[in-house]
Amino acid sequence: MSKTSTLISGNSTFLQGYAKKNEDLLIDLSENGQKPQALFVGCSDSRVVPNLITQTNPGQVFVVRNIGNFVPPYNEQIEHSSVASAIEYGVKALKIKELIVCGHTQCGAIAALYSDLDPNEFMHVSKWLEQGKKVKDRTLAALDSDVSEETLLRATEQFSVVAQLENLLSYPFIKKMVDSGDLEIHGWMYNIKTGDIQYYDQAEKTFQAVSEKDLVAMEVEHD
Repeated sequence: MSKTSTLISGNSTFLQGYAKKNEDLLIDLSENGQKPQALFVGCSDSRVVPNLITQTNPGQVFVVRNIGNFVPPYNEQIEHSSVASAIEYGVKALKIKELIVCGHTQCGAIAALYSDLDPNEFMHVSKWLEQGKKVKDRTLAALDSDVSEETLLRATEQFSVVAQLENLLSYPFIKKMVDSGDLEIHGWMYNIKTGDIQYYDQAEKTFQAVSEKDLVAMEVEHD
């Protein structure tokens, strides 16, 4: 048996359970394509599962995942960018109207910004994490030097989400659509321990819990 045998058996369970119960949905997605309502930029961390934490079905969320949920700033000279191409396709081809950058607690990428990662051992990871330097510098400038490690890391995780929102707006087509009201961008922070999501309030410049009132408003908007 291969080492992936538990994953294969999981597919068997999927076929007998979810796939059988949702046969019409899967046929519709196959015949009519995807029409996702949101684009979700999240971390590759195995504890952050977009469809699970949002309780959405296949076809509802277009997902981009990478180490640290980074969005590289716009640069027309870059020949290949999987993140930029996914965002471009989601917004322009799939006509997505809501774009979410979701960070999370206990993020290994954020912690690595403060560690001495060996660039010879982790060549690609080290290069990718260079995008977090601005976030690290901004956090250190905002906090007292004697804060605890936990406070430092939680703050950096939040600063990082805000920085990714800023990077999104550096893309001309994103900025144009946000300004015209054709696209909304949101920053989320997912708590791995509790499962809660906080959202970034751009007016207050803080992360806040989603209230029952907010949930009712969201349900009305999507009806």
